[in-house]
Amino acid sequence: MTPLVCAAVLVAAVTHASWNAIAHHIKDQLLSFTLISGGGLLIGAVAALFVPLPAAEAWPYLVLSAALHVAYMLLLMRSFTLGDFGQMYPIARGSAPLAVTVLAALFANEIPGGWQLTGVAVACTGLVGVALWGIRGSGRKPQWTAIGAALATGLAIASYTTVDGLGVRASGTSLGYIAWLMILEGISIPLYTLYRRRARLAAQLKPYAVRGFCGAALSVVAYGLVLWAQTRAPLAPIAALRESSIIVGAAIGSLFFKERFGAPRIAAAGLMVVGIGLMLHAS
Repeated sequence: MTPLVCAAVLVAAVTHASWNAIAHHIKDQLLSFTLISGGGLLIGAVAALFVPLPAAEAWPYLVLSAALHVAYMLLLMRSFTLGDFGQMYPIARGSAPLAVTVLAALFANEIPGGWQLTGVAVACTGLVGVALWGIRGSGRKPQWTAIGAALATGLAIASYTTVDGLGVRASGTSLGYIAWLMILEGISIPLYTLYRRRARLAAQLKPYAVRGFCGAALSVVAYGLVLWAQTRAPLAPIAALRESSIIVGAAIGSLFFKERFGAPRIAAAGLMVVGIGLMLHAS
């Protein structure tokens, strides 16, 4: 991974945590993800007029990835509704590179070495800490449904990351691939919301329109940078470096949402990043 690729993925990490925070801040999650999906659709449609069309070999990946992205958004919506941002975000993002390591080995023939497997073990330890710390001695029951939704979100992330890594390499154009991916994935949730809210939808969207479009723009930039990086480096280390957004998410949860993340959970999130760093070093 060159310094330019690393820098691009780090910028993607910050922008990704930021758009997730915007999505979480809009309490009506269906409206939140409608704005982000719809904004991505508009951005993709405009971009598609000026960028090359992806090669024919990339379209099966695009269709599959769009379906996986919709599943990811639904699961992320669910986890944000059930749990704290400062807990759900690290679980969802931290579990993803672990699954990408396995999927990249199976489908992209990128076999992990000993250091990478050590990194997986360390990151898993941190993941358990982020998920469960604070339950002990608090009298509260574990939020198993929320934790399950966040872990399922991580699996969806890993799945579309692997599919897109293969698809963007076949497309011949990372810009064309991201434009059409935004178009294909951006249709479903707005149409569903229109069906559910009907005439009330415009009035409900209006107060959040600016925030939602900012979230959509950050989302497109974040994933566009990742797709570009995937054409220049192996999938697993990119997924690992991208999840340095865990620390950004932890800071946002504590500073802006006043969530009691606490020093032990921050340490657990740091342990996850150490594990991710070992995976990155192994590459």
